[in-house]
Amino acid sequence: MASTSFDGPNSGLQIGVNTGSINMAPERPETPTKPLSTVPFVQDQDFVSRDVLLRQIREKSLVPGSRIALVGLGGVGKSQLAIEYSHQIRSQSPGTWVFWVHGSNESRFEQSLRQIADQVKIRGRQDPQADIFKLVENWLQDEKIGKWVCILDNIDDDQLLALRSLPNASNKPLLEYIPRSQNGSVIITSRSREVALKMVDHKGLVEVNPMERSEALELFRRKLGESQESGSQESERLVDALEFMPLAIVQAASYIRNQAPRYSVSQYRTDFQKSDRKATNLLEIKPSYVNRDWGAENSILKTWQISFNHIRQTKPSAADLLSLMSFFDRQGIPESLVRYRPKANYRSRSTSELLSDSSDGETSKSDTGPDFEDDITTLRDYSFISISENGTFTMHRLVQLTTHMWLKSKKSNGKIAQWKDKFISTLYNEFPTTGEYENWERCRLLFPHVKSAMSQRPTSPDAQQQWATLLYRCAWYASTCGNIEDTREMALKSREQRIVLLGDEHEEVIDSISMLAIAFQLEGRWKKAEVLQVQVMEKRKATLGEDHPKTLRSIGNLASTFSNQGRWKEAEPLQVQVMERTKAKLGEDHPDTLASIGNLASTFSNQGRWKEAEPLQVQVMERTKAKLGEDHPDTWMSIGNLASTFSNQGRWKEAEPLQVQVMERTKAKLGEDHPDTLASMSSPIIFGNRNLDVAMLKPSFSSQIGEIFSG
Repeated sequence: MASTSFDGPNSGLQIGVNTGSINMAPERPETPTKPLSTVPFVQDQDFVSRDVLLRQIREKSLVPGSRIALVGLGGVGKSQLAIEYSHQIRSQSPGTWVFWVHGSNESRFEQSLRQIADQVKIRGRQDPQADIFKLVENWLQDEKIGKWVCILDNIDDDQLLALRSLPNASNKPLLEYIPRSQNGSVIITSRSREVALKMVDHKGLVEVNPMERSEALELFRRKLGESQESGSQESERLVDALEFMPLAIVQAASYIRNQAPRYSVSQYRTDFQKSDRKATNLLEIKPSYVNRDWGAENSILKTWQISFNHIRQTKPSAADLLSLMSFFDRQGIPESLVRYRPKANYRSRSTSELLSDSSDGETSKSDTGPDFEDDITTLRDYSFISISENGTFTMHRLVQLTTHMWLKSKKSNGKIAQWKDKFISTLYNEFPTTGEYENWERCRLLFPHVKSAMSQRPTSPDAQQQWATLLYRCAWYASTCGNIEDTREMALKSREQRIVLLGDEHEEVIDSISMLAIAFQLEGRWKKAEVLQVQVMEKRKATLGEDHPKTLRSIGNLASTFSNQGRWKEAEPLQVQVMERTKAKLGEDHPDTLASIGNLASTFSNQGRWKEAEPLQVQVMERTKAKLGEDHPDTWMSIGNLASTFSNQGRWKEAEPLQVQVMERTKAKLGEDHPDTLASMSSPIIFGNRNLDVAMLKPSFSSQIGEIFSG
């Protein structure tokens, strides 16, 4: 009972000086409320059932006193799952209370609890001095009210877990006012696995990942409405490009529908894949309607940027790590490429200082160990990256876009250029300087990341030079794989950049021109290759001399082009010249010498001069086998060429075991789809003239397979 006291003997209320006490009428009891729902969202008629996830939520939440957490990237559909489940519970069990609490900040949390108190008519809630948190807690603990489910939406940071001193309340975290009760269960949605695990145990986690492909297509169809394109192959390609992210799909469908009939699914996909800038613009457009909290961002990029900003503020080193990782090919990022990285504050550091922090093996304590592992854990907890079974890291393309969007913003002070330079420097230091067979596995691992670097030309001169050299090295490796398009594109970009930095006559420019000629040879564009090879040969004669190994290699490459066109009379004297001078300069067992002998033998063989070709091929095979071993690709080539010569003479019994040997070894070492394996399976075959010149690097035989001849 509330009362107000006055001094004096009089009772009652008077104007002026009053004494005595006034007894107020007691608070009138309110009619008890039947179980209800405070969920502020209608059931989404376009909801695509994610049966596996809903089943997990149902099974875990049915355990008395349970607490479960839906964890995943923003926009992956956590809140939508909670909304759908809340409506299903009310439909299946009308006697169950369902409460929705906004957990994005303290004020919205308190507002939600006051709404609950009003809806269920908790006694005492209207008293200005009342502790609304304690009132709701006590009410939820009362088993007489029956079963209840409380959904705590968007608990993304620790602020609601911190101890709070409230008026007339115990000193404990706000979330503890949602009690653990045998008649109630709590469902939490959070972007942060770390935060979620402070509220639930591992058994209570429900990982919410992007949709299955079929689910994503169905959601797109429903949100797009009745459209001829909604079930087309273009729709499939678009949801693939959007990586099955529900919010991104809703955004796309809303935009296309609003722009119809002047805009189509295919146009959206084309624009989305045209450039990062166009994709960013599209994904920043909010959908016209979405069944989400008014306080939440409805753009998927903005949603993720909130998480990224939180990481920058609480764990800057993790934000730096994500910045670096965002430039790599998003699938299969090796730990070795990102473990060693610059430290401290980059805002005040120059590009040259950043580039000096290369992964040269000299590492500090802050680069390794717990700090790195903590950063990885932070990024994984926010679902920005995932870790594959082989230990490499993977990230969504849309996460890359979000990170680049911030790095390009004014707030970052131009960090996009700094991190791009660091990315190029890291690859430059990690990619093998030679493309010999022994380095193939390392080259294969790094190749996708160099492909990603092709479109990321850096801005500083130092990084540009590293970029050009990196592309040149990778073009060489691409040529060994028979990857013609990448060989050509990388060689072109390398040549263009080196000309800008070094001028037309520099030796590194000549190297890139020679690599471009190799690409033309692989394409069979002999005239284009010949023009460049003559240019390379003449310049090397003038600058290095006629007997320099690089000059001899350039002559050998020109001879190879002649030979591949059947111009034997032009090829043969050049090959004899290269063979004799290389033998005198480098010795009889040098790989370049053996390659030159093999090329001359191939020219003889191509003309049907078997008796001249055979002894040379036997010589190459035996010396290569002794020098490099039986499992080296150059050895396979020499065996294959000898087998071809036997076959072309009708000496099948001698040819067959050699051809089988080559086929089995290439298949085991290179795989069934490698060009060399496919060539070895053609019988009889001849491996074509061997390229000698890759800037003083001896390429393997697979840089040219040549023509396949039948006997």
